[in-house]
Amino acid sequence: MSRPIRVLVIDDSALVRQTLTDILQSDPDIKVIGAAVDPIAAAEKMRELAPDVITLDIEMPRMDGLTFLRKLMSQHPIPVVICSSLAIEGDETTFRAFEYGAVEIITKPKLGTKKFLEESRVRICDAVKAAAQSKVRPLSATMPMKVAPKLDADVMLAKAAGAPMNFRTTEKVVLVGASTGGTEALQTFLTSLPLDCPAIAVVQHMPENFTAAFAKRLDSICRITVREAKDNDTLLRGQALIAPGSLHMLLKRSGARYHVEVKDGPLVSRHRPSVDVLFRSGARYAGKNAVGVIMTGMGDDGAKGMREMYDAGAYTIAQDEASCVVFGMPAEAIKAGGVKKVMPLTGIASEIIRYCKD
Repeated sequence: MSRPIRVLVIDDSALVRQTLTDILQSDPDIKVIGAAVDPIAAAEKMRELAPDVITLDIEMPRMDGLTFLRKLMSQHPIPVVICSSLAIEGDETTFRAFEYGAVEIITKPKLGTKKFLEESRVRICDAVKAAAQSKVRPLSATMPMKVAPKLDADVMLAKAAGAPMNFRTTEKVVLVGASTGGTEALQTFLTSLPLDCPAIAVVQHMPENFTAAFAKRLDSICRITVREAKDNDTLLRGQALIAPGSLHMLLKRSGARYHVEVKDGPLVSRHRPSVDVLFRSGARYAGKNAVGVIMTGMGDDGAKGMREMYDAGAYTIAQDEASCVVFGMPAEAIKAGGVKKVMPLTGIASEIIRYCKD
């Protein structure tokens, strides 16, 4: 087995530094090699410690996290996971962090709730692993985490018995799943769509309360309407609905109307919202009328669901390795036999428009 991923934690809160250290150290494939109170102290430690990944707060004394991130990426690039309370608010500075080169954003752990800590452990450790995997030099595959059993979409929606609902309709619906690197990938995809594009539902692995600001930002730069989904929202042409962080989103159909169901539930494929849940609901309620797209991200969320969409007659697309930040989710979907076409990110929008006009 390869050596553990070496992590340096940078945060001005002693409580957060200790909590993050405990969470990361609970994974046998991760080793916290140090902690620093601010970027100035971190720079001193980095000369000796040589971390593989850094977790970085934004608001700190002496130097803020974004300034440090810009300096780091211009001088000595190291994968960075932003861990900030600003992620809860969806502050514009967190989007700036992606532009400066951050790989992932997670919320600071909320102390005192066992369930939250356990679920945060999965997200935080996966974010660090994704960051390590996104490096230019390849990293050996890591062992699976010793966590609670990995649940599948059955806990949210039973797999349809018999033939799928392959009813005829003139309307197509596009279901998209993404994770690490997905915020930039979705921006590229959604800004390329025309006003009359098919209705779109998106699951992006993202912290709670962050998706509303993400959707608002996309809405400001896209021709189509983009907003955070609410329960029972109708899926409309020229509109994309983003699943709220920490809630599952399912496609439903009532007569000729497609709408979404937004609901709580357990983690599925270690995520909530889960791409597998959205894709399974697409297989069940849209069948041949659906287009499934799986984009950059670590892990295998969406692979089983995309295979179910494929079996139901949907047109399924995976982002290619060259354009992915992390070629995990698309690779697993391809391996599961659920992908009809593999293509670069920049071609996906036009391919969907072409297919839906045929």
